[in-house]
Amino acid sequence: MAVEKDIIVALELATTAIRAIAGQRLPDGSMQVLAYSEENASNCIRKGVIDNIDKTTQAIGRVLAQLEFHLCHKIARVFVGISGQSLRSVQNSIKRQFNEKTQVTNDLIDQLMDTNSGVVYTDSRILEVVPQEFVVGSRAVPEIVGMQVEQFDAKFLNIIARSSLSENIEKCVNGAGYEVAEILITPISLANSILNASEKRSGCALVDIGADTTSVSVYSNNILRKLIVLPIGSHNATRDVASYLNCEIEEAEALKLKFGSAWVKDTETAKNNIITISLGRSHSESDICSCVEARYDEILLNVLEQLKGHADKLTSGIVFAGGGSQIRSLTDAFQHISKSDKQIRVVKSLPQDVCVEKGVSFPLNGQTNSVVALLLCGDQNCVIVSKPAETPVEPAETANGTAVDPVTEPVAAAEEPTNQGDDVVVTDNATKKKWWQKMVKMLTEDEDRDDAEE
Repeated sequence: MAVEKDIIVALELATTAIRAIAGQRLPDGSMQVLAYSEENASNCIRKGVIDNIDKTTQAIGRVLAQLEFHLCHKIARVFVGISGQSLRSVQNSIKRQFNEKTQVTNDLIDQLMDTNSGVVYTDSRILEVVPQEFVVGSRAVPEIVGMQVEQFDAKFLNIIARSSLSENIEKCVNGAGYEVAEILITPISLANSILNASEKRSGCALVDIGADTTSVSVYSNNILRKLIVLPIGSHNATRDVASYLNCEIEEAEALKLKFGSAWVKDTETAKNNIITISLGRSHSESDICSCVEARYDEILLNVLEQLKGHADKLTSGIVFAGGGSQIRSLTDAFQHISKSDKQIRVVKSLPQDVCVEKGVSFPLNGQTNSVVALLLCGDQNCVIVSKPAETPVEPAETANGTAVDPVTEPVAAAEEPTNQGDDVVVTDNATKKKWWQKMVKMLTEDEDRDDAEE
């Protein structure tokens, strides 16, 4: 059975989890989320960079297999986000001078673009070029075609990353049996989904606090002016809590989310609040707050350092996103550290043009900001044929230790689609069922073999 409407599939390779999402555009142009799946990636991805190709490949296979089960379609290709600590922007300027006044043409601008794209960066490659402006004399103009000039400077912002970053992404996705529809720059996709036209025009900084990295994107006059990924994130605070309290990472993460704060207003109250942790030990709430506050101070100070030279252009202030931005008192902490009264917005919900289909389990904790943004950038169908539902791969624990969207195995004897609420579960014949279970078994055995070898 052919696909009636295009289904877009996006994949995010984050530090804490590999996330996959599928959606379909509605007649009004909005995006409806049809399925979501994630798996813990702490053993194969580090600071947004693939650390173990084999384990990442297997994890991608399992996550997309879960998505196929929910969609009842075979996925052919995916849109994948690229980030990681090596991702950054570099400014480049090319000067042109003429013997007499010359009219600038589109062909000349194309030549300049080709010249800029030919710039070589050590161990890095250009992923995208963002034209900035043209400087004629002392005047900056956004459009120069048609003007008569004797000389001008063309300014470009090159988005670059380590060459192996995109190569490893393609290798893992292809190894799992899928094609890469397009590699998208995650911070740019995120900005396009979160920042409105007014914020980009008047000047705004988007700060995405992830687990092990924090990306900073600066916009003004509708143009990206700077992009940098810092190798520090909210998980650094979790490790600090675990070290100080001598507890497991999972417990430290739960304590951080429940009691932690980026800025403690009333330290006396925190000192008087006694909490009990594992093995019956007791600590004051201030012990946790001190660890979290100190680490968030470091994160925000690094962000402020990257905003130097742009602060006076950020009329629309700062927008925070990502799982790490959900910590308590983040706005107060930034205002306290920056000594600024700039407007601050923390993204806590889906974009207005995104809705979730009834019955789909989808976490709304800030960690899914990026994968939703990647989904919104998708512009082609990613599934090829109708695929019957079978028993899915048993989902691994998610980044927060809970299973995502458990699914009940359909009754094997049924031959017609069974209506369960709003979801239609399509059964399969014995041959296809054996094939699907064989694939699941192979994936599981490959992972067990790798773990045994280690």
